[in-house]
Amino acid sequence: MAEKQTKLNKGTNIILGGIFFILIGLSTYAMASMVFPYLVPPFPTDIDFLASKQWIVDEWYWLAAFYIHISSSVFVIAAGLTQFSKTLLFQYPKWHRNIGKSYVFLVLFVAGPSGLVMAFYGNGGIEARIAFVLQAIFWWGLTYKAYQSIRKGAVQKHGKYMIRSYAMTLSAISLRAATYLVSDWKFRNGITCPNSAYHLICYPDFYVVVAWLSWVLNLIIAEALIWMGIMKYYFATADN
Repeated sequence: MAEKQTKLNKGTNIILGGIFFILIGLSTYAMASMVFPYLVPPFPTDIDFLASKQWIVDEWYWLAAFYIHISSSVFVIAAGLTQFSKTLLFQYPKWHRNIGKSYVFLVLFVAGPSGLVMAFYGNGGIEARIAFVLQAIFWWGLTYKAYQSIRKGAVQKHGKYMIRSYAMTLSAISLRAATYLVSDWKFRNGITCPNSAYHLICYPDFYVVVAWLSWVLNLIIAEALIWMGIMKYYFATADN
């Protein structure tokens, strides 16, 4: 019976490991597909997101922060997701640590600071900018706490902070997913903006809403997963 259970657990881990790698590929592809058009010579500054930033796009420091942020975010998403692979964690701990170090470095010194610079110039007015600034600060702080915890040997605490940190990382995907879904819903229902009856899904109100929800909702989900005992998937004696 014990041998059968061991084989079952091994099979489950292989399946979950495969799912993780698929998710890595899909998440990286999704972010890369959004980033790629900006990185193709002659590096257009009037397409997609940048089309709405013409008032600031000529400022070198903002444009530099933009390119640094979008290019590093592709690697942050991919690197962060690998940290939740049970196979990588227990069978290839050296790879887990090295990729984890890359994730922390990119967030603390590259993607985080550049995102903070951009946050002060976010679309949607002061309400949205406050949301983006807080997002960048929480992202940096939670990632630092994850690093600080593992340095002290607090493995389970480290895992919880990594879940929170990665929830913040995925806010970029959440924001774009929400924007796409709402835009598609408006198109399918023939709703045009401005529209007083649907002002919450029209700019600038919608941008304020999504600027907050894109990371607050992610954090709520992360806390719910921790509360429900996700750490027990990794550690049987986890204290949640």
